[in-house]
Amino acid sequence: MPGRPVLVPTAAAAETFAGITYHLDGGLVPALTVEITPDQPVYFEHHIMLWKNPSVSIGVKPIAGAVKRMLAGMPVLVTEATGSGMISFSRDGAGQIIPLHLAEMEEIHVREHQFLAATRNVDYMYERVRGIANMMAGATGFFIDKFRCHQGEGILWLHGYGNVFEKRLAPNEQIEVEPGAWLYRDASVTMETNVQTLSSGLFGSANMITNRFTGPGRIGIQSMYAGGPGSDASGGGGGLLAFLAGLFVAEA
Repeated sequence: MPGRPVLVPTAAAAETFAGITYHLDGGLVPALTVEITPDQPVYFEHHIMLWKNPSVSIGVKPIAGAVKRMLAGMPVLVTEATGSGMISFSRDGAGQIIPLHLAEMEEIHVREHQFLAATRNVDYMYERVRGIANMMAGATGFFIDKFRCHQGEGILWLHGYGNVFEKRLAPNEQIEVEPGAWLYRDASVTMETNVQTLSSGLFGSANMITNRFTGPGRIGIQSMYAGGPGSDASGGGGGLLAFLAGLFVAEA
């Protein structure tokens, strides 16, 4: 029998990778603290900074495809921290911060609005997810953020709501996940929408929507998928939205 997803560690003290040291602290609403060096700045969403040393400078980092991103309601600019010192980030929501260590040219796909920070050598792109089931059941899940480390090693930090579990899929191994619950996946993991009709005979029927992932590679799953503070940031898609998506697919 395949193993179940495993809880991702919730804390890190003086963890060093790709020439940068970081710390994960706190329980209910965790904080990420990064030790910035002149050779390794980080960029982040501007509204998630908690505190910083005065020696750390803040600037703006443009993102490729700005016009398309603006039309899609996605961030056009992100904020970059440079210099030497410490800077701390925290999203206003209960959950868990996930550090993903990336090798050169490694790519990770992430549900939108859950990016926290990344080293400069990690590219930030996006992909549109088409299909009414994904659009409805994923709530804000019209787009997937794509991050690729284009040179050397890099780090991507994400915020997951609730607890975050990780499942490593073997080649052709599959797992089905509630559309609002998946957080990240390796580029090697494929995703498709699975629709199952639930019939009660006399009282009609509805459809149950899941996302089916096929390995090889990792998939991250967040346990608090139906919303959080500023629920559009959580990318929630459970409950009623999934039910409505089922009705939409049934009618299509």
